[in-house]
Amino acid sequence: MKKKNIIVISIIILILLLVIIVSNLNKKEKIQDNKFRILTSFYPIYIMTLNITDGAQNIELSNMAENIVGCIHDYTLNTADLRKFEKADVFIENGKSLENFTDKIVSLYPDVHIIESAENVNKLIENEEINAHIWLNVDNYILQTSKIAEDLSKLNPENSEIYLKNSKNYIEQLNNLKQEFEEIKQKNNKKSICLNEALDYLLEELDIESQTINSDHEQSALSAEVIKSTIEKMKNENIKIIFVDKNDNTSTAEVLANETGAKIYTLNSGMNGDKNKDEYVKVMRENIQVLKNIEF
Repeated sequence: MKKKNIIVISIIILILLLVIIVSNLNKKEKIQDNKFRILTSFYPIYIMTLNITDGAQNIELSNMAENIVGCIHDYTLNTADLRKFEKADVFIENGKSLENFTDKIVSLYPDVHIIESAENVNKLIENEEINAHIWLNVDNYILQTSKIAEDLSKLNPENSEIYLKNSKNYIEQLNNLKQEFEEIKQKNNKKSICLNEALDYLLEELDIESQTINSDHEQSALSAEVIKSTIEKMKNENIKIIFVDKNDNTSTAEVLANETGAKIYTLNSGMNGDKNKDEYVKVMRENIQVLKNIEF
């Protein structure tokens, strides 16, 4: 029995030594290349940070959840993700509990600085819980951009000037985008059904009255009772507009449309796309064009 315990203890010691060696190797690598490594949680935060860090020296920007199509709120960390944290100096997240793994990251990698981009955002949509898809409201997006730029400038002062300058220029573009929303706001009778809560912030900003029906977007699973009550509401209130996100399964929307004569309109929540710093502005302008062509 004693011999078995000695073997177990020896294995544990060996594992701890390996962890220390790997950790020291990673630290050595970071010292050698002298890079400031920035890791973002998922696509919308990556695009914000891409704009802010454009032209910055000695940085490495990477995105953690590279391959997810939808939202990150149900995301499970994998081994490849954890390897990224081993080398990161800072992790930038959306916040408002969208990333449900942050506490785990804090405990495993206490030396990694966490920037919660949504820390100063107070224009929130709440039902039973906070709707964390805040970047689809441009004012919120501006606050997120400012927060990231300010915190990066403190953590990486050698690039402070460029972070703040880029942030200022990007916010000017975003303010111009807000002006383009005004034409949409002039329309009347804007009742609609939305099948993706990520779009709520965009619809609210454009003064489009919408009832969101929460569903599993990939499966678009709604109970027969919910579908029936939604059809009744649409008929009683003459609702002829259904909004879905570009990545959604549209089967439920098609059932609703067939029963009520409504039309389905596809918007883009900006949760994935090209690694182009202008992508957010481009996506929002595409959404504006879709909304301009709706017969309210």
